[in-house]
Amino acid sequence: MIERYPFRKINILPFLFLLLAVASCKKDKPVNGSEVPPVATPTKLGLYEADSAEYREVIVAISKIGSSSIDDGLVFDTGSGGMVIDAQGIVPASMISSSGFNFTGDSTVVNGITITKQTATLQYGADSSTLTTVYGNLAYAPVTLGDEGENIVIKRMPFCIYYKATDASGNTLSPHYFDTFGVNSEYIYFSGGAYITSPFSYFDPGYGLTKGFKMAVLDTSSFSFDGTYVAGLVTLGLTSADLSSSSGFTMHTVNYYQQDGYVPIFPTAVTYGGKTVNTYLLFDSGTSGYSYIEDKSAAGAISLLPKNTKVSLTTDAGFTYAFTTEASQNLTYIENPDLTGGEFSIMSIDFFLTNEYMLDFANQKLGLKNN
Repeated sequence: MIERYPFRKINILPFLFLLLAVASCKKDKPVNGSEVPPVATPTKLGLYEADSAEYREVIVAISKIGSSSIDDGLVFDTGSGGMVIDAQGIVPASMISSSGFNFTGDSTVVNGITITKQTATLQYGADSSTLTTVYGNLAYAPVTLGDEGENIVIKRMPFCIYYKATDASGNTLSPHYFDTFGVNSEYIYFSGGAYITSPFSYFDPGYGLTKGFKMAVLDTSSFSFDGTYVAGLVTLGLTSADLSSSSGFTMHTVNYYQQDGYVPIFPTAVTYGGKTVNTYLLFDSGTSGYSYIEDKSAAGAISLLPKNTKVSLTTDAGFTYAFTTEASQNLTYIENPDLTGGEFSIMSIDFFLTNEYMLDFANQKLGLKNN
């Protein structure tokens, strides 16, 4: 899911398992009298692949927040940053109202979760018609991510705990409908100036590894209505081999935007049906069902590309990707952003069926790799 950004005036620029270094059996030489520890092993995390027959989603399990064991799954979302989770079932119902959390003082601690008075109103959506608004507070707690023996604990993770979410018409959504695990480097700001970003950025991968993650190509045979667990889809902690020029990843610099953080959108030339448009593009695992190409010269507000339309793209860093629209896959809308309120183009979860994805938090780089 794409978080809405307040920088609509961006000018489009002219167009522009894991290999580890083989360690010696000998111990590393001491440095200043201390033995250098061995390079840590990257941590694997599995995800659930779910398919409602209309929409595909990738889900990360959350088994504990604070002192409370829970059974919840959040959408694994490369289109936003920060964990956003409904308070229902996590804190007492008496604390939750449609206008906010009920407590006195600057913060309170309940079930091992610190909830602050700092608030945020978040908006997500590809355009005005798909807009979802989330109302929540800044919170901190130990969080256990993962399932099936592949799990990690982040000892004190900041996140957004929300008391209400509404759709584009203002209707209140059902509890936990919009639980989102935003893994990119974008910021969610709260009143008072605090912010949160990708939960993975708060995880220490260990000595010798770069803070970041990579995501393997999704297993197309594992999508199911109830969700099928696929081990090892995410690798936390990047090796020198991952970040080398021989890794096969095309690296993109993730730029900083004031009040938005590091947003992974890139100038890209997109060609569809023989027509080329220059646009900014986001690769978004949280957008399912349809991709979106923004074209200010489009005659109507929004239209679906016909079946068998060829689409190709090239980013400013030289990464290329191509697909053909089908009856039920690679469905793609052409939008005129002046008429729909769309902000930039989006490649949906279908992109992740054939491509690898990597984020380097230490150097603010995004890597993409055809598979």
